[in-house]
Amino acid sequence: MHNDTLLSVRGLTKKYGPVTVLDNVDTDFRKGEVHALIGENGAGKSTLCKIIAGAIMPSSGTIWVNGVSYENFVPGTARALGISMVYQEFNLIPEMTVFENLFVGKEMRKGVFVDTKAMIRRSEEIFNDIGVSIDPSARIKSLSVAYCQLVEIAKALLDDSKLLILDEPTATLTNTEVEILFRVLGKLKSDSISLVYISHRLEEVFRLCDEITVLRDGAFIKTMKTAETDIESLIRLMIGRELSQEFPVRTPSAPTKTVPSVLKVEGLCNKKIKNISFELKKGEMLGIAGLVGSGRSEIVRAIFGADKVEKGAIYLNGKKTVIKNPWNAIKNGIALIPEDRKREGLMLILPIALNISIIKIKDLCRSLFISPSKERELLKKSVNLLSINAASLGNPAWSLSGGNQQKIVLAKWLATNSDIFIFDEPTRGIDVGAKKEIYDFLFKLKSEGKSIIVISSEMQEILGLSDRILVMHEGMIKGELNYAEATQERILTLASGLA
Repeated sequence: MHNDTLLSVRGLTKKYGPVTVLDNVDTDFRKGEVHALIGENGAGKSTLCKIIAGAIMPSSGTIWVNGVSYENFVPGTARALGISMVYQEFNLIPEMTVFENLFVGKEMRKGVFVDTKAMIRRSEEIFNDIGVSIDPSARIKSLSVAYCQLVEIAKALLDDSKLLILDEPTATLTNTEVEILFRVLGKLKSDSISLVYISHRLEEVFRLCDEITVLRDGAFIKTMKTAETDIESLIRLMIGRELSQEFPVRTPSAPTKTVPSVLKVEGLCNKKIKNISFELKKGEMLGIAGLVGSGRSEIVRAIFGADKVEKGAIYLNGKKTVIKNPWNAIKNGIALIPEDRKREGLMLILPIALNISIIKIKDLCRSLFISPSKERELLKKSVNLLSINAASLGNPAWSLSGGNQQKIVLAKWLATNSDIFIFDEPTRGIDVGAKKEIYDFLFKLKSEGKSIIVISSEMQEILGLSDRILVMHEGMIKGELNYAEATQERILTLASGLA
Protein backbone atom coordinates (compact mmCIF):
# COMPACT_ATOMS: atom_id res chain seq x y z
CA MET A 1 0.00 0.00 0.00
CA HIS A 2 1.14 3.53 -0.78
CA ASN A 3 1.01 6.38 1.72
CA ASP A 4 -1.76 8.06 -0.32
CA THR A 5 -3.96 4.92 -0.32
CA LEU A 6 -7.40 5.60 1.15
CA LEU A 7 -8.94 2.15 0.81
CA SER A 8 -7.59 -1.28 -0.07
CA VAL A 9 -9.24 -4.66 -0.51
CA ARG A 10 -7.34 -7.91 -0.03
CA GLY A 11 -8.59 -11.36 -0.97
CA LEU A 12 -12.23 -10.26 -1.30
CA THR A 13 -14.38 -13.22 -2.28
CA LYS A 14 -18.15 -13.57 -2.55
CA LYS A 15 -19.98 -16.83 -3.14
CA TYR A 16 -23.66 -17.59 -3.51
CA GLY A 17 -23.83 -21.31 -2.85
CA PRO A 18 -21.61 -23.01 -5.46
CA VAL A 19 -21.39 -19.85 -7.61
CA THR A 20 -18.39 -17.55 -7.08
CA VAL A 21 -19.16 -14.00 -8.23
CA LEU A 22 -16.01 -12.38 -6.81
CA ASP A 23 -12.79 -14.34 -6.49
CA ASN A 24 -9.88 -13.23 -4.29
CA VAL A 25 -9.74 -9.60 -5.50
CA ASP A 26 -6.94 -7.22 -4.44
CA THR A 27 -6.86 -3.54 -5.39
CA ASP A 28 -6.19 -0.06 -3.96
CA PHE A 29 -8.02 3.27 -4.22
CA ARG A 30 -5.98 6.44 -3.67
CA LYS A 31 -6.95 9.77 -2.14
CA GLY A 32 -8.29 12.41 -4.54
CA GLU A 33 -8.20 10.04 -7.53
CA VAL A 34 -10.84 8.89 -10.01
CA HIS A 35 -10.51 5.12 -10.30
CA ALA A 36 -12.46 3.24 -12.99
CA LEU A 37 -13.77 -0.29 -12.50
CA ILE A 38 -14.47 -1.94 -15.85
CA GLY A 39 -15.34 -5.38 -17.11
CA GLU A 40 -18.11 -7.27 -18.86
CA ASN A 41 -21.50 -7.69 -17.23
CA GLY A 42 -21.10 -10.28 -14.50
CA ALA A 43 -17.42 -9.43 -14.02
CA GLY A 44 -18.02 -8.54 -10.36
CA LYS A 45 -17.78 -4.73 -10.48
CA SER A 46 -21.03 -3.95 -8.68
CA THR A 47 -20.51 -6.79 -6.20
CA LEU A 48 -17.09 -5.43 -5.26
CA CYS A 49 -18.49 -1.94 -4.78
CA LYS A 50 -21.45 -3.13 -2.74
CA ILE A 51 -19.04 -4.92 -0.41
CA ILE A 52 -16.99 -1.73 -0.06
CA ALA A 53 -20.22 0.20 0.68
CA GLY A 54 -21.21 -2.40 3.30
CA ALA A 55 -24.34 -3.49 1.43
CA ILE A 56 -23.07 -7.06 0.91
CA MET A 57 -21.01 -9.16 3.32
CA PRO A 58 -18.04 -10.87 1.62
CA SER A 59 -17.52 -14.60 2.03
CA SER A 60 -13.88 -13.86 2.88
CA GLY A 61 -11.30 -11.10 2.61
CA THR A 62 -10.38 -7.84 4.30
CA ILE A 63 -11.05 -4.15 3.70
CA TRP A 64 -8.43 -1.62 4.82
CA VAL A 65 -9.36 2.04 5.31
CA ASN A 66 -6.58 4.49 6.21
CA GLY A 67 -4.39 1.56 7.24
CA VAL A 68 -6.95 -0.06 9.56
CA SER A 69 -8.37 -3.49 8.66
CA TYR A 70 -12.08 -4.36 8.80
CA GLU A 71 -13.69 -7.77 8.31
CA ASN A 72 -17.31 -7.07 9.32
CA PHE A 73 -18.10 -4.16 7.04
CA VAL A 74 -21.74 -2.96 7.29
CA PRO A 75 -23.42 0.19 5.87
CA GLY A 76 -23.04 2.05 9.19
CA THR A 77 -19.31 1.33 9.23
CA ALA A 78 -18.92 2.48 5.64
CA ARG A 79 -20.81 5.72 6.27
CA ALA A 80 -18.84 6.44 9.43
CA LEU A 81 -15.62 6.04 7.41
CA GLY A 82 -16.89 8.38 4.67
CA ILE A 83 -17.74 5.77 2.02
CA SER A 84 -20.93 6.28 -0.05
CA MET A 85 -22.37 4.70 -3.17
CA VAL A 86 -24.78 6.09 -5.77
CA TYR A 87 -26.60 3.09 -7.23
CA GLN A 88 -28.11 2.77 -10.72
CA GLU A 89 -31.55 2.72 -9.06
CA PHE A 90 -31.74 5.87 -6.96
CA ASN A 91 -32.67 5.69 -3.29
CA LEU A 92 -34.96 8.72 -3.39
CA ILE A 93 -38.62 9.24 -2.42
CA PRO A 94 -40.38 10.88 -5.42
CA GLU A 95 -43.19 12.57 -3.48
CA MET A 96 -40.83 14.24 -1.02
CA THR A 97 -38.85 17.43 -1.61
CA VAL A 98 -35.14 17.57 -2.35
CA PHE A 99 -34.18 18.76 1.13
CA GLU A 100 -36.43 16.13 2.77
CA ASN A 101 -34.63 13.43 0.80
CA LEU A 102 -31.25 14.84 1.76
CA PHE A 103 -32.06 14.84 5.47
CA VAL A 104 -34.36 11.83 5.80
CA GLY A 105 -33.43 10.07 9.04
CA LYS A 106 -31.01 12.85 10.04
CA GLU A 107 -33.27 15.89 10.29
CA MET A 108 -31.90 19.13 11.70
CA ARG A 109 -33.84 20.30 14.75
CA LYS A 110 -34.44 23.39 16.83
CA GLY A 111 -35.34 21.93 20.18
CA VAL A 112 -37.95 19.24 19.58
CA PHE A 113 -39.06 20.72 16.25
CA VAL A 114 -37.69 20.01 12.78
CA ASP A 115 -35.77 23.06 11.52
CA THR A 116 -36.95 23.28 7.89
CA LYS A 117 -35.20 26.59 7.21
CA ALA A 118 -31.86 25.24 8.41
CA MET A 119 -32.16 22.14 6.21
CA ILE A 120 -33.04 24.23 3.14
CA ARG A 121 -30.11 26.56 3.88
CA ARG A 122 -27.69 23.63 4.27
CA SER A 123 -29.02 22.06 1.04
CA GLU A 124 -28.36 25.30 -0.84
CA GLU A 125 -24.81 25.36 0.55
CA ILE A 126 -24.14 21.82 -0.69
CA PHE A 127 -25.47 22.58 -4.18
CA ASN A 128 -23.47 25.81 -4.31
CA ASP A 129 -20.35 23.88 -3.31
CA ILE A 130 -20.70 21.51 -6.26
CA GLY A 131 -21.77 24.30 -8.62
CA VAL A 132 -25.33 23.29 -9.52
CA SER A 133 -28.65 25.06 -9.16
CA ILE A 134 -31.35 22.84 -7.63
CA ASP A 135 -34.33 24.12 -5.68
CA PRO A 136 -34.30 22.32 -2.29
CA SER A 137 -38.10 22.71 -2.10
CA ALA A 138 -38.74 21.00 -5.46
CA ARG A 139 -40.21 17.51 -5.36
CA ILE A 140 -37.93 14.72 -6.57
CA LYS A 141 -40.54 13.57 -9.12
CA SER A 142 -40.16 16.92 -10.91
CA LEU A 143 -36.40 16.47 -11.50
CA SER A 144 -34.62 14.90 -14.47
CA VAL A 145 -32.54 11.75 -13.97
CA ALA A 146 -29.35 13.83 -14.03
CA TYR A 147 -30.54 16.10 -11.24
CA CYS A 148 -31.74 13.12 -9.18
CA GLN A 149 -28.19 11.83 -9.47
CA LEU A 150 -26.81 15.13 -8.24
CA VAL A 151 -29.18 14.94 -5.26
CA GLU A 152 -27.75 11.50 -4.47
CA ILE A 153 -24.24 12.96 -4.64
CA ALA A 154 -25.33 15.79 -2.33
CA LYS A 155 -26.65 13.18 0.14
CA ALA A 156 -23.21 11.58 0.17
CA LEU A 157 -21.51 14.93 0.74
CA LEU A 158 -23.80 15.60 3.71
CA ASP A 159 -22.32 12.44 5.23
CA ASP A 160 -18.84 13.95 4.72
CA SER A 161 -17.88 11.32 2.14
CA LYS A 162 -14.21 10.70 1.45
CA LEU A 163 -14.84 8.02 -1.20
CA LEU A 164 -17.84 8.12 -3.54
CA ILE A 165 -18.78 5.13 -5.73
CA LEU A 166 -20.81 5.79 -8.91
CA ASP A 167 -22.39 2.80 -10.67
CA GLU A 168 -23.05 3.53 -14.38
CA PRO A 169 -23.85 7.19 -13.68
CA THR A 170 -24.25 8.26 -17.33
CA ALA A 171 -26.26 5.29 -18.63
CA THR A 172 -29.48 7.31 -19.06
CA LEU A 173 -28.11 10.85 -19.39
CA THR A 174 -28.07 13.14 -22.42
CA ASN A 175 -24.76 14.60 -23.62
CA THR A 176 -25.57 17.91 -21.93
CA GLU A 177 -26.36 16.17 -18.65
CA VAL A 178 -23.13 14.17 -18.86
CA GLU A 179 -21.20 17.45 -19.11
CA ILE A 180 -22.94 18.75 -15.96
CA LEU A 181 -22.10 15.55 -14.09
CA PHE A 182 -18.47 15.59 -15.22
CA ARG A 183 -18.10 19.19 -14.08
CA VAL A 184 -19.40 18.20 -10.64
CA LEU A 185 -17.11 15.17 -10.46
CA GLY A 186 -14.14 17.36 -11.41
CA LYS A 187 -15.04 19.69 -8.54
CA LEU A 188 -15.22 16.75 -6.10
CA LYS A 189 -11.82 15.51 -7.27
CA SER A 190 -10.31 18.98 -6.77
CA ASP A 191 -11.67 18.83 -3.20
CA SER A 192 -9.63 15.60 -2.68
CA ILE A 193 -12.66 13.29 -2.69
CA SER A 194 -11.86 9.86 -4.15
CA LEU A 195 -14.19 8.54 -6.85
CA VAL A 196 -14.78 4.95 -7.97
CA TYR A 197 -16.37 5.04 -11.42
CA ILE A 198 -18.14 2.02 -12.96
CA SER A 199 -18.91 2.45 -16.65
CA HIS A 200 -19.22 0.56 -19.94
CA ARG A 201 -18.44 3.75 -21.85
CA LEU A 202 -14.70 3.50 -22.30
CA GLU A 203 -14.38 6.95 -23.88
CA GLU A 204 -15.66 8.40 -20.59
CA VAL A 205 -13.13 6.36 -18.63
CA PHE A 206 -10.26 7.82 -20.65
CA ARG A 207 -11.61 11.32 -20.25
CA LEU A 208 -12.29 11.22 -16.52
CA CYS A 209 -10.24 8.56 -14.75
CA ASP A 210 -6.67 8.43 -13.43
CA GLU A 211 -6.44 4.67 -12.93
CA ILE A 212 -8.32 1.66 -14.27
CA THR A 213 -8.94 -1.75 -12.71
CA VAL A 214 -10.18 -4.55 -14.97
CA LEU A 215 -12.23 -7.45 -13.60
CA ARG A 216 -13.20 -10.56 -15.56
CA ASP A 217 -15.46 -13.39 -14.37
CA GLY A 218 -15.16 -12.13 -10.79
CA ALA A 219 -11.36 -12.12 -10.81
CA PHE A 220 -8.87 -9.25 -10.70
CA ILE A 221 -7.03 -8.91 -14.03
CA LYS A 222 -4.98 -5.72 -13.90
CA THR A 223 -4.74 -2.16 -12.56
CA MET A 224 -3.03 0.45 -14.74
CA LYS A 225 -2.64 4.18 -15.25
CA THR A 226 -5.14 5.48 -17.81
CA ALA A 227 -2.36 7.29 -19.67
CA GLU A 228 -0.50 3.99 -20.17
CA THR A 229 -3.21 2.04 -22.03
CA ASP A 230 -5.76 2.33 -24.86
CA ILE A 231 -9.27 1.15 -25.68
CA GLU A 232 -8.17 -1.90 -27.70
CA SER A 233 -5.95 -3.12 -24.87
CA LEU A 234 -8.73 -2.68 -22.33
CA ILE A 235 -11.20 -4.63 -24.46
CA ARG A 236 -8.74 -7.52 -24.73
CA LEU A 237 -8.31 -7.54 -20.94
CA MET A 238 -12.06 -7.32 -20.32
CA ILE A 239 -13.15 -10.17 -22.58
CA GLY A 240 -9.97 -12.27 -22.61
CA ARG A 241 -9.76 -12.36 -26.38
CA GLU A 242 -9.53 -10.16 -29.45
CA LEU A 243 -12.88 -8.60 -30.31
CA SER A 244 -13.52 -8.95 -34.03
CA GLN A 245 -15.09 -6.08 -35.89
CA GLU A 246 -18.27 -4.98 -34.07
CA PHE A 247 -20.38 -4.44 -37.16
CA PRO A 248 -20.21 -6.56 -40.33
CA VAL A 249 -18.79 -5.02 -43.49
CA ARG A 250 -21.67 -4.26 -45.84
CA THR A 251 -22.07 -3.01 -49.35
CA PRO A 252 -23.75 0.41 -49.11
CA SER A 253 -27.19 0.12 -50.63
CA ALA A 254 -30.68 1.37 -49.95
CA PRO A 255 -33.71 -0.96 -50.17
CA THR A 256 -35.05 -1.08 -53.72
CA LYS A 257 -38.61 -0.23 -54.65
CA THR A 258 -39.24 -3.86 -55.55
CA VAL A 259 -38.75 -4.97 -51.92
CA PRO A 260 -42.20 -5.12 -50.27
CA SER A 261 -43.09 -2.99 -47.25
CA VAL A 262 -44.08 -4.95 -44.15
CA LEU A 263 -45.00 -1.79 -42.23
CA LYS A 264 -46.26 1.54 -43.49
CA VAL A 265 -47.14 4.46 -41.23
CA GLU A 266 -49.11 7.46 -42.52
CA GLY A 267 -49.65 10.72 -40.65
CA LEU A 268 -49.35 9.23 -37.17
CA CYS A 269 -50.05 11.83 -34.45
CA ASN A 270 -50.53 12.04 -30.71
CA LYS A 271 -49.43 14.42 -27.96
CA LYS A 272 -45.74 13.56 -28.50
CA ILE A 273 -45.40 12.94 -32.25
CA LYS A 274 -46.57 14.91 -35.32
CA ASN A 275 -47.45 13.62 -38.79
CA ILE A 276 -45.13 10.60 -38.77
CA SER A 277 -44.95 8.78 -42.10
CA PHE A 278 -42.44 6.10 -43.17
CA GLU A 279 -42.13 2.55 -44.50
CA LEU A 280 -40.22 -0.48 -43.23
CA LYS A 281 -39.13 -2.94 -45.91
CA LYS A 282 -38.89 -6.71 -45.55
CA GLY A 283 -35.43 -7.71 -44.31
CA GLU A 284 -34.47 -4.09 -43.57
CA MET A 285 -32.84 -2.63 -40.46
CA LEU A 286 -34.27 0.88 -40.02
CA GLY A 287 -32.61 3.19 -37.50
CA ILE A 288 -34.35 6.00 -35.65
CA ALA A 289 -31.99 8.67 -34.31
CA GLY A 290 -32.52 11.90 -32.43
CA LEU A 291 -31.84 13.61 -29.15
CA VAL A 292 -33.48 12.36 -25.95
CA GLY A 293 -37.05 13.70 -25.90
CA SER A 294 -37.26 14.00 -29.69
CA GLY A 295 -40.07 11.43 -29.93
CA ARG A 296 -38.06 8.35 -30.96
CA SER A 297 -39.56 5.97 -28.40
CA GLU A 298 -43.00 7.55 -28.74
CA ILE A 299 -43.18 6.52 -32.42
CA VAL A 300 -42.66 2.83 -31.69
CA ARG A 301 -44.86 2.89 -28.59
CA ALA A 302 -47.67 4.27 -30.76
CA ILE A 303 -47.12 1.57 -33.40
CA PHE A 304 -47.07 -1.11 -30.68
CA GLY A 305 -50.30 0.12 -29.13
CA ALA A 306 -48.66 1.16 -25.86
CA ASP A 307 -49.52 4.85 -26.46
CA LYS A 308 -52.77 6.20 -27.85
CA VAL A 309 -52.86 7.29 -31.50
CA GLU A 310 -55.01 10.36 -32.12
CA LYS A 311 -54.67 10.44 -35.89
CA GLY A 312 -53.07 8.48 -38.72
CA ALA A 313 -52.99 4.96 -40.13
CA ILE A 314 -50.85 1.83 -39.85
CA TYR A 315 -50.57 -0.71 -42.68
CA LEU A 316 -49.14 -4.21 -42.21
CA ASN A 317 -48.22 -6.01 -45.45
CA GLY A 318 -50.39 -3.53 -47.34
CA LYS A 319 -53.48 -3.99 -45.15
CA LYS A 320 -54.76 -1.18 -42.92
CA THR A 321 -54.58 -2.42 -39.34
CA VAL A 322 -55.92 -0.97 -36.11
CA ILE A 323 -53.61 -1.62 -33.15
CA LYS A 324 -55.40 -0.64 -29.95
CA ASN A 325 -53.05 -2.27 -27.47
CA PRO A 326 -49.85 -4.38 -27.26
CA TRP A 327 -51.79 -7.65 -27.54
CA ASN A 328 -53.09 -6.49 -30.93
CA ALA A 329 -49.49 -5.76 -31.94
CA ILE A 330 -48.24 -9.17 -30.79
CA LYS A 331 -51.05 -10.96 -32.67
CA ASN A 332 -50.04 -8.99 -35.78
CA GLY A 333 -46.41 -10.12 -35.56
CA ILE A 334 -44.82 -7.06 -33.90
CA ALA A 335 -42.38 -7.38 -30.99
CA LEU A 336 -41.04 -4.48 -28.91
CA ILE A 337 -37.88 -4.83 -26.83
CA PRO A 338 -38.25 -1.75 -24.58
CA GLU A 339 -35.66 0.81 -23.51
CA ASP A 340 -36.07 0.11 -19.79
CA ARG A 341 -35.65 -3.64 -19.54
CA LYS A 342 -35.93 -3.70 -15.74
CA ARG A 343 -39.25 -1.86 -15.53
CA GLU A 344 -40.90 -2.76 -18.84
CA GLY A 345 -39.14 -5.87 -20.13
CA LEU A 346 -38.75 -8.14 -17.11
CA MET A 347 -40.49 -9.32 -13.97
CA LEU A 348 -37.35 -9.16 -11.87
CA ILE A 349 -38.58 -11.11 -8.84
CA LEU A 350 -39.96 -13.99 -10.92
CA PRO A 351 -37.96 -16.95 -12.29
CA ILE A 352 -35.92 -16.58 -15.47
CA ALA A 353 -37.92 -19.44 -17.02
CA LEU A 354 -41.24 -17.65 -16.54
CA ASN A 355 -39.82 -14.41 -17.95
CA ILE A 356 -38.95 -16.29 -21.15
CA SER A 357 -42.17 -18.26 -21.53
CA ILE A 358 -44.77 -15.73 -20.28
CA ILE A 359 -45.96 -14.48 -23.70
CA LYS A 360 -46.29 -18.05 -25.04
CA ILE A 361 -47.96 -19.37 -21.89
CA LYS A 362 -51.23 -20.28 -23.67
CA ASP A 363 -49.41 -22.29 -26.32
CA LEU A 364 -47.48 -24.17 -23.63
CA CYS A 365 -50.62 -25.19 -21.75
CA ARG A 366 -52.21 -28.62 -21.90
CA SER A 367 -55.69 -28.24 -20.48
CA LEU A 368 -55.28 -25.90 -17.49
CA PHE A 369 -51.62 -26.66 -16.84
CA ILE A 370 -48.31 -25.81 -18.50
CA SER A 371 -46.77 -28.75 -20.33
CA PRO A 372 -43.32 -29.28 -18.73
CA SER A 373 -41.97 -30.88 -21.90
CA LYS A 374 -43.09 -27.98 -24.13
CA GLU A 375 -41.69 -25.43 -21.70
CA ARG A 376 -38.36 -27.29 -21.45
CA GLU A 377 -38.12 -27.39 -25.24
CA LEU A 378 -38.75 -23.61 -25.49
CA LEU A 379 -36.27 -22.79 -22.71
CA LYS A 380 -33.56 -25.07 -24.11
CA LYS A 381 -33.92 -23.49 -27.55
CA SER A 382 -33.73 -19.97 -26.10
CA VAL A 383 -30.71 -20.66 -23.88
CA ASN A 384 -28.77 -22.30 -26.71
CA LEU A 385 -29.71 -19.69 -29.32
CA LEU A 386 -28.71 -16.69 -27.21
CA SER A 387 -25.96 -18.29 -25.06
CA ILE A 388 -27.77 -17.25 -21.88
CA ASN A 389 -25.50 -17.69 -18.87
CA ALA A 390 -27.56 -18.54 -15.77
CA ALA A 391 -26.80 -20.87 -12.86
CA SER A 392 -30.45 -21.97 -12.88
CA LEU A 393 -33.53 -20.91 -14.85
CA GLY A 394 -35.39 -21.10 -11.55
CA ASN A 395 -33.41 -18.13 -10.21
CA PRO A 396 -35.06 -14.68 -10.27
CA ALA A 397 -34.31 -12.46 -13.26
CA TRP A 398 -32.65 -9.82 -11.04
CA SER A 399 -29.83 -12.26 -10.31
CA LEU A 400 -28.52 -12.00 -13.90
CA SER A 401 -26.02 -9.53 -15.32
CA GLY A 402 -27.32 -6.72 -17.53
CA GLY A 403 -26.28 -8.51 -20.72
CA ASN A 404 -28.04 -11.72 -19.73
CA GLN A 405 -31.14 -9.80 -18.64
CA GLN A 406 -31.27 -8.29 -22.13
CA LYS A 407 -30.96 -11.77 -23.63
CA ILE A 408 -33.92 -12.91 -21.50
CA VAL A 409 -36.04 -10.06 -22.91
CA LEU A 410 -34.90 -11.07 -26.41
CA ALA A 411 -35.73 -14.73 -25.76
CA LYS A 412 -39.24 -13.82 -24.61
CA TRP A 413 -39.97 -11.93 -27.83
CA LEU A 414 -38.23 -14.41 -30.13
CA ALA A 415 -40.63 -17.05 -28.84
CA THR A 416 -43.44 -15.11 -30.56
CA ASN A 417 -41.81 -15.67 -33.98
CA SER A 418 -42.72 -12.10 -34.94
CA ASP A 419 -42.04 -10.58 -38.36
CA ILE A 420 -41.19 -7.08 -37.08
CA PHE A 421 -38.79 -6.53 -34.19
CA ILE A 422 -38.42 -3.11 -32.57
CA PHE A 423 -35.33 -2.58 -30.41
CA ASP A 424 -35.31 0.54 -28.22
CA GLU A 425 -31.73 1.10 -26.94
CA PRO A 426 -30.80 -2.60 -27.41
CA THR A 427 -27.35 -2.39 -25.75
CA ARG A 428 -27.86 0.23 -23.02
CA GLY A 429 -25.82 -0.66 -19.94
CA ILE A 430 -24.19 -3.80 -21.33
CA ASP A 431 -20.53 -4.45 -22.03
CA VAL A 432 -18.62 -4.61 -25.31
CA GLY A 433 -18.61 -8.41 -25.52
CA ALA A 434 -22.37 -8.68 -24.95
CA LYS A 435 -22.93 -5.82 -27.41
CA LYS A 436 -21.15 -7.78 -30.14
CA GLU A 437 -23.39 -10.79 -29.42
CA ILE A 438 -26.53 -8.61 -29.65
CA TYR A 439 -25.32 -7.05 -32.94
CA ASP A 440 -24.58 -10.46 -34.43
CA PHE A 441 -28.04 -11.62 -33.44
CA LEU A 442 -29.72 -8.58 -35.02
CA PHE A 443 -28.00 -9.33 -38.32
CA LYS A 444 -29.00 -12.99 -38.00
CA LEU A 445 -32.64 -11.92 -37.68
CA LYS A 446 -32.22 -9.68 -40.70
CA SER A 447 -30.68 -12.52 -42.75
CA GLU A 448 -33.77 -14.61 -41.93
CA GLY A 449 -35.97 -11.95 -43.53
CA LYS A 450 -37.16 -10.29 -40.33
CA SER A 451 -37.67 -6.53 -40.41
CA ILE A 452 -36.09 -4.49 -37.64
CA ILE A 453 -36.40 -0.99 -36.20
CA VAL A 454 -33.53 0.15 -33.95
CA ILE A 455 -33.54 3.22 -31.71
CA SER A 456 -30.19 4.17 -30.23
CA SER A 457 -28.50 7.12 -28.55
CA GLU A 458 -25.08 5.73 -29.51
CA MET A 459 -24.02 7.25 -32.82
CA GLN A 460 -21.68 4.44 -33.85
CA GLU A 461 -24.42 1.91 -33.12
CA ILE A 462 -27.05 3.65 -35.25
CA LEU A 463 -24.52 4.12 -38.08
CA GLY A 464 -23.18 0.56 -37.85
CA LEU A 465 -26.56 -1.18 -37.81
CA SER A 466 -28.92 0.79 -40.05
CA ASP A 467 -29.73 0.45 -43.75
CA ARG A 468 -31.66 3.73 -43.48
CA ILE A 469 -31.91 6.25 -40.67
CA LEU A 470 -34.88 8.45 -39.77
CA VAL A 471 -33.78 11.49 -37.75
CA MET A 472 -36.22 12.99 -35.22
CA HIS A 473 -36.51 16.51 -33.86
CA GLU A 474 -39.28 17.76 -31.56
CA GLY A 475 -41.71 14.97 -32.44
CA MET A 476 -41.21 15.14 -36.20
CA ILE A 477 -39.08 13.30 -38.77
CA LYS A 478 -36.58 15.92 -39.94
CA GLY A 479 -34.82 13.79 -42.52
CA GLU A 480 -33.99 10.36 -43.89
CA LEU A 481 -30.46 9.12 -44.66
CA ASN A 482 -29.43 5.88 -46.29
CA TYR A 483 -26.43 3.83 -45.19
CA ALA A 484 -24.10 5.28 -47.82
CA GLU A 485 -24.72 8.95 -47.00
CA ALA A 486 -25.22 8.85 -43.23
CA THR A 487 -22.54 10.48 -41.07
CA GLN A 488 -22.45 11.60 -37.47
CA GLU A 489 -22.38 15.25 -38.54
CA ARG A 490 -25.43 14.93 -40.82
CA ILE A 491 -27.43 13.12 -38.13
CA LEU A 492 -26.58 15.69 -35.46
CA THR A 493 -27.40 18.59 -37.78
CA LEU A 494 -30.88 17.14 -38.44
CA ALA A 495 -31.41 16.09 -34.81
CA SER A 496 -30.61 19.61 -33.63
CA GLY A 497 -33.14 21.14 -36.04
CA LEU A 498 -30.42 22.97 -37.95
CA ALA A 499 -31.39 21.58 -41.36
